[in-house]
Amino acid sequence: MLGISYEGATAVITTVGAGLRSFEVDGVPYVETFGEDEKPPMSAGAVLVPWPNRTAGASWVLDGVRQQLEVTEPARGNAIHGLVRRRPWAVLEHTGSLVSLRALIEPQAGWPAALDVTVSYALDDRGLTVTHGVTNVGDVATPFGVGTHPYPRAGNASTDSCTLTLAATTVLPLDTERMVPSGPAVPVEGTEFDFRGGRGLDGVRLDTPFGGCEPGADGLVHHTLLAETGGVEVWADPAFRWVQVYTPDSYPGRGRAVAVEPMTCPPDALNSGVDLIWVSPGESWGARWGIQPLVS
Repeated sequence: MLGISYEGATAVITTVGAGLRSFEVDGVPYVETFGEDEKPPMSAGAVLVPWPNRTAGASWVLDGVRQQLEVTEPARGNAIHGLVRRRPWAVLEHTGSLVSLRALIEPQAGWPAALDVTVSYALDDRGLTVTHGVTNVGDVATPFGVGTHPYPRAGNASTDSCTLTLAATTVLPLDTERMVPSGPAVPVEGTEFDFRGGRGLDGVRLDTPFGGCEPGADGLVHHTLLAETGGVEVWADPAFRWVQVYTPDSYPGRGRAVAVEPMTCPPDALNSGVDLIWVSPGESWGARWGIQPLVS
């Protein structure tokens, strides 16, 4: 575990998976956490590379050749959440308020490409900023996606007392048995999935991919979770056009929780091609997202 701090803010990052274990300001939690010796429950804080969410049938095609990934969601037959969330990452830098980590994705069954992946966590006056980098260190052009799996919380307020606002303009329909897309994204306007104006979470059940996330006037995408006592914002660069929202009832030690997961592409993007990022040999890509406490 790697701790960082800045004035009253603290965060803890795991070396296995390079995930976000905790983020607090003046002792108030702004993400759901887990024990130091525990595995992240429900993928809490995970870094999801080189694809977020699910790849249907754990199978996809690159340059006309079918690739068979390991089935990591056996109940549904899918490959889920990429290749790095259970791997040790190397520490590149660790200062008082910054930690950077690196993992090398080597060619393997179902993934014939080589990617050098980095993530940095930094605390400052705004809150927590997370910066992702991907470099193609192989010899073939490669598609990928990046996602992350934080469970933001509005301080000590209960989840069901909060209002969720999303920047998303579309929702992706799913095959509810396999949890992979059953059709193209559709507008949220006029549906129960329109969170642009904010909706209370009491009684809301979601495990849903949203798309078309529109930046605000500052050029960033903003999703917020607000309670009477304050709130929290998950912001992201426009590269994170998608966001998965998940509302489990049984997060350990918390019960009802909400994951707000910025993603660069939707579920099963390796097959649909929607919003995949391509990098040629030697080419690099990077983007940021972050968590900011909101004080009422």
